Amino acid sequence: MDELAAANEVLREKGYGERHLGVHPAPGGRALLKGDRIVAPFSDEAATILRVVRELVPPAAELKGQLRPAELRARMG
Repeated sequence: MDELAAANEVLREKGYGERHLGVHPAPGGRALLKGDRIVAPFSDEAATILRVVRELVPPAAELKGQLRPAELRARMG
């Protein structure tokens, strides 16, 4: 399974539908995390997006408000 498919599987396991949060291919071998649960698309390498989805995106039932790309980047360390 490639990183984009793996990230989308993790999101489904956390309770997100594709319109809420999904990972999509972007130009230059990058990936986008986008949907109505994030303020603006989060763009980075596919491996980084997979890490963010696994480690930083909370389960859908626990999400308060919308995710913010700047906050995700800050929490990446």
